[in-house]
Amino acid sequence: MSPEYGATMGFFPVDQVALDYLKLTGRSDETVSMIEAYLRANKMFVDKHEPETERVFSSYLELDLSEVEPCVSGPKRPHDRVPLKEMKSDWHACLDNEVGFKGYAVPKEQQGKVVKFDFHGRPAEIKHGSVVLAAICSSTNTSNPSVMIGAGLVAKKACELGLEVKPWVKTSLTPGSVVATEYLKHSGLQDYLNQQGFHVAAHGCATCVGNSGDLDGSVSAAITENDIVAAAVLSANRNFEGRVNPLTRANYLASPPLVVAYALAGTVDIGFEEEPIGVGKGGKEIFLRDIWPSNQEIDEVVESSVQTHLFKKVYDSIMERNPRWNQLPVPKEALYPWDDRSTYIRKPTYLEGMSMTPPGPPTVTEAYCLLNLGDSITTDHISYSGKIPEGTPAAKYLLEYGVEPKNFSSYGGRRGNNEVVMRGAFANMRIVNKLLNGEAGPWTIHVPTGEKLYVYDAAMKYKSEGHDMVIIAGSEYGSGSSRDSAAKGPMLLGVKSVIAKSFERIHRSNLVGMGIIPLCFQAGEDADSLGLTGRERYTIHLPTSTAEISPGQDVTVTTHDGRSFTCTLRLDTQLEVTYFNHGGILPYMVRNLAAQMK
Repeated sequence: MSPEYGATMGFFPVDQVALDYLKLTGRSDETVSMIEAYLRANKMFVDKHEPETERVFSSYLELDLSEVEPCVSGPKRPHDRVPLKEMKSDWHACLDNEVGFKGYAVPKEQQGKVVKFDFHGRPAEIKHGSVVLAAICSSTNTSNPSVMIGAGLVAKKACELGLEVKPWVKTSLTPGSVVATEYLKHSGLQDYLNQQGFHVAAHGCATCVGNSGDLDGSVSAAITENDIVAAAVLSANRNFEGRVNPLTRANYLASPPLVVAYALAGTVDIGFEEEPIGVGKGGKEIFLRDIWPSNQEIDEVVESSVQTHLFKKVYDSIMERNPRWNQLPVPKEALYPWDDRSTYIRKPTYLEGMSMTPPGPPTVTEAYCLLNLGDSITTDHISYSGKIPEGTPAAKYLLEYGVEPKNFSSYGGRRGNNEVVMRGAFANMRIVNKLLNGEAGPWTIHVPTGEKLYVYDAAMKYKSEGHDMVIIAGSEYGSGSSRDSAAKGPMLLGVKSVIAKSFERIHRSNLVGMGIIPLCFQAGEDADSLGLTGRERYTIHLPTSTAEISPGQDVTVTTHDGRSFTCTLRLDTQLEVTYFNHGGILPYMVRNLAAQMK
């Protein structure tokens, strides 16, 4: 998760508690002793019984633990934290606000609208803020026994008091490890989670990366036909627009116990301190405090149920757990035999036409703007990982190979196929392109004709016409998870440069690695202040030799109508200039390897 705060990695000093955890998870005494000795020798171990070593850091951030309070994050970005006590008022503000990261612009007279529908013969209703998807998921949260046991205890108390999740709320439990399933079963808490609908659906990413599956047809119809801002609550890592489910426009990140609580409440439009979650046995109102476990309760179950033999049982049988996986035929060739019929893994085209001579700096002349984007365009917007919808360029491609719609799978699942990667670039249904006057979706305008096309189709049209392409964006372009397909996709489309107000650090590096020129507007400037609409044609005036290029130098960009502006070339190191000279890091590596083998 360190990319979320701009770091390549996060380091937490190891202490005795960490060593105890290693022993708990089945590591041998010899292994744990070796780890401790290594860390002590490198001054990386924290021993509370020894004088604290003074460590020097470039900056410090103080956190007052007494001020830490329960919270959720959302509805559209993981860093939009909402204290739990302010959730109800924040939700109403989101309904009122203009469309944006914290707004849906729902008219006042429609905010209380209730939609009644038939759910398999049972009367049901939803409104703005209704929870239709609740998922305990992610490799991070489900690896923490305390919060998983906490979720199980919330479910247990709810069952005992007579509360149950509404059947139209799609619930799931997808632990990142089988160990979590084992200790939930061992504690008896999985039975209560099952009663509330949180059955183990799989061990893997699932809803965390958008693979939740479809909502029930009646629920989907109620949402789409009535323009309901439905909600998902999940213990995932990220909640960027369009990532979780195409029909949940509000997506909140919460701890596993809170996921169960919101599923029981059935809405995010609730103040847990003063409003009941529901009505239990005997008509009694049940509040969150009535089902929330104490730290002591959680610790007791963790101590009795999270045991070493469960970890050993899972780890020792990992190679036998899935016979079908073990039965897959494995090619014996030293080099992978590419299968031209495969729609999952295909030989990539990144190196096609490459010569042994570096091409030097690319020229970008009279380029059209493929998309004109705003702030906080994430890697989920750029390289969508969710389900492949019918009718899209990726779906049409798969149909040509005989893949039935039910087997389309997801963009993320087919990232080993560069044909899907480029068709999935900017395929997010929530991306807003200014060329479309604020309309959201995976389309753009082919400027010469004014035709509205899928981004992929427009890019292919520009390519066939021999035109270069650029992308214009605001601040924080490329934020979110550090997936390299968010740089590969645009490169495959033919994008030569991204001109943005600022870049997320890792994504900027990935763009350079794929040979795309990252340019930053000057301080205080952006596309709007310069009067750029995205309908201009752009020429980037770069030196013709990398010998004349230095990291961070100024570059002039001109438009076809005679305007010009200055940008900063975001090649930040001399090594990146070298990559740039080769057309990216892959050609650089291949040329170097070939030279070494001579």
